[in-house]
Amino acid sequence: MTQIPTTYLNDGVEIPMIGFGTARLKGFRGKDAIRNALNTGYRLLDTAYNYENEGAVGRAIKQSAVSRKDIFVTSKLPGRYHQYDQAVQAIQESLYRADLDYYDLYLIHWPNPNQDVYVEAWQALLDAKKWGLIRSVGVCNFLPEHLIRLKEETGVLPSVNQVELHPYFNQYEQRQWHEEHGVMTESWSPLALGKDLFDHPIIKDLADKYQRTSAQIILRWHYQLKTISIPRSSNPKRQLENMSIFDFELESNDIELINSLSKADGRLNNLNPAEYEEF
Repeated sequence: MTQIPTTYLNDGVEIPMIGFGTARLKGFRGKDAIRNALNTGYRLLDTAYNYENEGAVGRAIKQSAVSRKDIFVTSKLPGRYHQYDQAVQAIQESLYRADLDYYDLYLIHWPNPNQDVYVEAWQALLDAKKWGLIRSVGVCNFLPEHLIRLKEETGVLPSVNQVELHPYFNQYEQRQWHEEHGVMTESWSPLALGKDLFDHPIIKDLADKYQRTSAQIILRWHYQLKTISIPRSSNPKRQLENMSIFDFELESNDIELINSLSKADGRLNNLNPAEYEEF
């Protein structure tokens, strides 16, 4: 079984360098796909309150052959519960849904700057960590200006910022900010929804060169950028392929070839954290 490398967050918590995304994996089929991912070797599961599948994740954990202590489970706070008391209740409800005693990582899903309550939400996460409900706290889709404000008002920067990141939008400046300030970058939609990117001549040529799938080339690129990726697949064969990226290395000029695909307007659905409001 492939051993997935780990790294340490700024609070000392250990996290795998590739995980399993669970968005849209629900019910019996979703639970079975998640359980198979665990039995295949994934140890990081990424869910969210708004995915409405924390129950499936929890059930998959219980039905898998893997001990809970060996699994790193992430969930996320929805935008409608940023006020402090509501955030605390939502975290508790997240745990009840999954039938877990704690989350390894809990994130604010979006900053929702127009509501401007994300600092309250962040304080709720910090307190939930003190109470033992969460081991590590982070955010999603926060721009540097949002991260700076968290630090100024609470004294604590997130351990993780999960952002849209793929070859069409490689987040160079955001990644540099994270690295300078000790925040781990995690990539959502790491494969940019697949087929169009997989068929790009640069990606196809590199797949031929390294005798790998297009997805493996892209996920290896993420790894060499020192970001954590969370690909999703319900296909057991692709689940295994996606995590089998640690026995080869992309040459530096090939990394730059992939970086050349990035565009200033490369977001898949124009979800700009400076404006987007999540319910």
